[in-house]
Amino acid sequence: MPTFRVFFLLLWLGADLAAQTVWPKLVVAITVDQFRYDYLVRFRHHYTGGIDRLLRQGAVFSNAYYEHFPTVTAVGHSTFLSGATPSVSGIIGNDWYDRESGKQVTSVADDQESTLGGASRGAAKSASPRRLLVSTLGDELKMAGRGSKVIGIALKDRSAILPAGHMADGAYWFDPQSGNFASSTYYFDKLPAWVEEFNRSRFADRFAGLKWTSTSGGAALKTMPSALDVVYYSSLESSPYGNDLVEKFAEAAVIGERLGKRDATDLLAISFSANDYIGHQHGPDSPHVREVSILTDRLLGQFFQFLDAQVGMRQVLVVFTADHGVAPLPEVNVQRRMPGGRIAEKTIDAAIESTLAAKFGEGKWVVGKSGPSRYLNHELIRQKALNYVEVLEIAAEAVRAVPHIYRVYTRTDLRKGAVAGDRIDRRVLAGFHDKRAPDLTILADPYYLFESRGTSHGLPFQYDAHIPVIFMGPGVKPGRYDFPISANDIAPTLATLLDVLMPSGALGRALHEILLPFPASRSASPASAKPQRALGASTR
Repeated sequence: MPTFRVFFLLLWLGADLAAQTVWPKLVVAITVDQFRYDYLVRFRHHYTGGIDRLLRQGAVFSNAYYEHFPTVTAVGHSTFLSGATPSVSGIIGNDWYDRESGKQVTSVADDQESTLGGASRGAAKSASPRRLLVSTLGDELKMAGRGSKVIGIALKDRSAILPAGHMADGAYWFDPQSGNFASSTYYFDKLPAWVEEFNRSRFADRFAGLKWTSTSGGAALKTMPSALDVVYYSSLESSPYGNDLVEKFAEAAVIGERLGKRDATDLLAISFSANDYIGHQHGPDSPHVREVSILTDRLLGQFFQFLDAQVGMRQVLVVFTADHGVAPLPEVNVQRRMPGGRIAEKTIDAAIESTLAAKFGEGKWVVGKSGPSRYLNHELIRQKALNYVEVLEIAAEAVRAVPHIYRVYTRTDLRKGAVAGDRIDRRVLAGFHDKRAPDLTILADPYYLFESRGTSHGLPFQYDAHIPVIFMGPGVKPGRYDFPISANDIAPTLATLLDVLMPSGALGRALHEILLPFPASRSASPASAKPQRALGASTR
């Protein structure tokens, strides 16, 4: 009898150890900034590289949305690998007014730290994930004690920092003052040797004077400056060469940190920000956006080939998404006889200031902002012994009278959940964090922008909220999935695939429909699974 017990114990231990050895070696979490869902379809016949591979071999969700407001970079990137909405994560925008300090802060600004390798961005000394109030997938991997490494890389600091989380081994962003990749003393006292080596190589300098031309030929879409200065380095961000820079740095990170080559599951979060800068300038209907989308496909193909050589794609789990969509240029919509236009943002402040001054007397009534939303002067309200709720309602009515304002929510109404309850309201509530929220949350009409030129995003309407979500790799059943999901489902799905605790603020669900049976799924390659209908397959 004891012999049988030992035998079955050994079998159980063997099965347990086998299960532990079939997790992917590397998780690559890719965000393409401002890559609206329909870019997958509109440019499908141009894709022959990495996006093509994702569409053919991945689980493609055609109805994935952000269920929060505002739809901006910091919020999207914080949601990606945390699964949390701003109401839980505390990341309510790219920047907001901090009442404790009495100043505008960015989502990652941190005066406790210093920047390494470059200059600080904005007024803060450096950046860190301290304003993020929840854990990420990377944090859960680290806390699981498996020896995982977690790295975040992007042109933008918030795009590198927020997906990687609190316990990351490093987050790196591009510094246009120096042409270097920079980081923060939050992570280490000095840059790793491989980062210093990359910066010494001056890879960023090789695009000087180049002409960005269409893949089909024709006139140059952009000519890069020749002088190696801040103008040149800043211009990289709004060219496809910015993405080339990020991809090459990601290769250096894989080699320098030995990602995917150790007895652990590592996480590499990469954000390609150039698409956003280009999209803001030229709009989603421009040849510039089409071309940078095609080049992104080719660049991802190159990166996947690199990963195949370094790690083996059979051991790499990839998730691909965007942080938000984008609105058409209002001028383009007018030509189409569609709604759209521009609102001068100063009319918001003018409406509030003039109305409150007429009712309660002069004073500085507006003290801060987060996008078009406004923070009122609480000290002035106290000094004048006014009723806070009454002041908010009067200010809200003043803004509602501005042409093409869709809805205005007061902080008191959102705090009580006193809204009608349609999908737009629910997204606004998901963006409400009581300690950080503005006093007036302001939404423009669909297709209306507060910017004086170019285009933007941030509203809870579908063109800003509809994004691609694709999983590819071990454990994933390829195919097209048309049922609706939210971006909050990404982190729970990855946590399930990796058998780690859900991130602390995750509000989504594991997308079990794409998961292959355990444990066979952990050793199956995407190609070995029976595919469903692939997105756009009929066009090829």
